[in-house]
Amino acid sequence: MHIEPGVVDGAKLVLSHATAAGAVGLAAKMARDTIRQDGGVGALTLRGAAATALVFSFFEILPHYPMGVSEVHLILGSTLFLLFGAGPAAVGLAAGLLVQGVFFAPWDLPQYGMNVTTLLVPIWGVSRLAKRIIPAGTPYVEVGYGQALALSAACQGGIIAWVAFWAVYGQGFGAANLAAVGSFGAAYLTVLLVEPLADLAVLAGAKAWAATGRTPWFSARLRHAAG
Repeated sequence: MHIEPGVVDGAKLVLSHATAAGAVGLAAKMARDTIRQDGGVGALTLRGAAATALVFSFFEILPHYPMGVSEVHLILGSTLFLLFGAGPAAVGLAAGLLVQGVFFAPWDLPQYGMNVTTLLVPIWGVSRLAKRIIPAGTPYVEVGYGQALALSAACQGGIIAWVAFWAVYGQGFGAANLAAVGSFGAAYLTVLLVEPLADLAVLAGAKAWAATGRTPWFSARLRHAAG
């Protein structure tokens, strides 16, 4: 989902700064909800740090390859959401992307506004969808395949939509650009084959975990019904 350098440049980068500000605003709201409803500042800090480390690992360790106008990454956004909650997942995505750019891919920093928008808006969408399709009395460890697939589809679909937007905004509707967008979108949909299964595997591990009390490391909703 990294927008390649040169896809959007010059004065057009101003829009990415505006969308990034909006996306960070959404992340701040989700973080505030965590502080108020799910453990306070300490819990947000611990979960955000854990999510950041995981996101950085996903970018640097898991397989990724260029395709069309961007790269295909296994980011596991819905997995982060189910484990840590929306606020820490958003913190982890934004911070992990920044750490990766600063230390390993400085050529991606001019595209940071686009890339962070591409990650944060979908995770906000996942949080909204989860409230609609997962009953309040259902802890996340009880989520089924259909629900996991829907959350993953929302996350990956949002990423594809934003990448397509940035590519068309930067390069127009030329046949070559649209073909590159299409090849990226088709390749990225393969993530849907993996992410829901990863979600269920992680949730099964959490369900089998002996501890039954609340812990600041994971969202309370992971093992308990909504309060």
